Amino acid sequence: MAGDKAQARRSNVAGNAGIVSVAVMASRVLGLVRDQVFAIFFGAGFQYDAFLTAFRIPNLLRDLFAEGALSSAFVTTFSQVLETKGKQEAVRLSNRVATAMILAIVAISLLGWLYSNSVVYLLAPGFFDLPGKAELTIHLTRIMIPFLLFIALAAQAMGVLNAQHYFGLPAMASAFFNLGSIVGGLLLGFILGPAVGLDPIEGMAYGTLVGGLLQFAVQWPSLLRLGFSYRPMLSLSDPGVRQIVRLMGPAVVGVAAVQINVFVNTNFASAIIDPATARVANGPVSWLSYAFRFMQFPIGVFGVAIATATLPSISRSAARKDIGEFRQTLAHSLALIFLFCIPSALGLAVLGRPIVALIFEHGRFTNLDTIQTANALAAYSIGLAGYAAVKVLSPAFYALDDARTPMLISLGSIGVNYAMNSLLVERLGHVGLAFSTSTVALVNFMLLVLFMRRKLGRLEGRRLSWTFLKISLASTAMAAVAWLVTAQASTHLPLSGFALHLAQVVAAISLAGILFYLACRALKVKELDEAIDAVAGRLLRGQREDRGVGE
Repeated sequence: MAGDKAQARRSNVAGNAGIVSVAVMASRVLGLVRDQVFAIFFGAGFQYDAFLTAFRIPNLLRDLFAEGALSSAFVTTFSQVLETKGKQEAVRLSNRVATAMILAIVAISLLGWLYSNSVVYLLAPGFFDLPGKAELTIHLTRIMIPFLLFIALAAQAMGVLNAQHYFGLPAMASAFFNLGSIVGGLLLGFILGPAVGLDPIEGMAYGTLVGGLLQFAVQWPSLLRLGFSYRPMLSLSDPGVRQIVRLMGPAVVGVAAVQINVFVNTNFASAIIDPATARVANGPVSWLSYAFRFMQFPIGVFGVAIATATLPSISRSAARKDIGEFRQTLAHSLALIFLFCIPSALGLAVLGRPIVALIFEHGRFTNLDTIQTANALAAYSIGLAGYAAVKVLSPAFYALDDARTPMLISLGSIGVNYAMNSLLVERLGHVGLAFSTSTVALVNFMLLVLFMRRKLGRLEGRRLSWTFLKISLASTAMAAVAWLVTAQASTHLPLSGFALHLAQVVAAISLAGILFYLACRALKVKELDEAIDAVAGRLLRGQREDRGVGE
């Protein structure tokens, strides 16, 4: 009986992760479309470098106070209050947190707007060596600062819905952000904006605000149906609010460490010298961003989806003091990360160039941009599985009321990242920055596993190691086939340009995917059937076991 319950819990996590995966996949596809729009109209250079750096500033604050630290602390506490004190107390907690968050973020946004000049200088000092680039970045930063409030409200709404096992619509909300950004940006940048004096890049900046507002607005009806209408309440003495603040303190420091690494990478990238001109280069910031967009696809579709489905479950296990259930759920989630992310990493490394060319090499995006982006993608892919696993492991510490451990590990990563950047950037340029990011992700993953094992006594390490080995073997065979198909297609097919890249990508992914499936079958990877059912069969059959499907 206990084994049946454990299997049901694991299947529930996989099923919820499947729902989130499908929704996040829609978001990531729209994210690629959004980047295609930028690639076509702006390429990889002056204006897009400025836009990305400007957007990075509210994004940095978002990760510090909204989707990152607050989200993990809020979901953990909200789930525990809902489990132990009931819905009415959970509603009060939600309103109190929302009120405090609105006041704090408005104040932070005002400071960000006032001191944007200094922030841009700290983030990208190299931009000040290129006429007009720093000024454009500062201007775009001030336009996009209000994005922080919209996305913070959206993140809390997602946490409330996830804690009650509504996963579909919250995961789809980020797709609405991309949709709003694309439609709003094109309208304001190229159709309506020029009539009132907006440049295209300014219109795209205002489009991000449209997207952020839409991401929150689509979740509001579901909150109302569940009885979570907002009423201003401010009570810093509320035990739940105090627990969130207590968890957020170390979590903010931990997330800040990650953002410091982003800050340092952008600082290095903004000052990379073009050897052809011996001047600061236009492009490295854009190449890294375009490359990481492909990384975000498996991280979001698999890593974030599995983490989102795992956190409410392990938070309730922790509230019940059921460490056995906690351990089994966490280990199973890590096995699913390996199953999806190891083959994704090898596939992106092998197929990077044709994939980048297929998606982005249009308009002002050149073949040189394709090569530089693909090189960065290969370096990023080394750390993909570690990056996705950290998404699961860090919130697991919060569920155990331990935000200190991931905080300290993140702080340590600052030194690793800076040292790697200093060693590699002069030799490898922006590719060295991508490799440094991968190294930090893998080091963080290994340390989090080590400390979680000490905390739980064990983490089913033998089973996870065998799963990792089997999936790695299957993925290596898959990657070899993908490389062979790509090489043969370029040699023997009478195609070029878009048609050749399309044929390479479709043929390689199809044959490599079949081989990976057969290899996992032969190696008896236990998670394979469950993952397939969660991602495909369960949804196609229209089962409604999880309440979030209809949301």
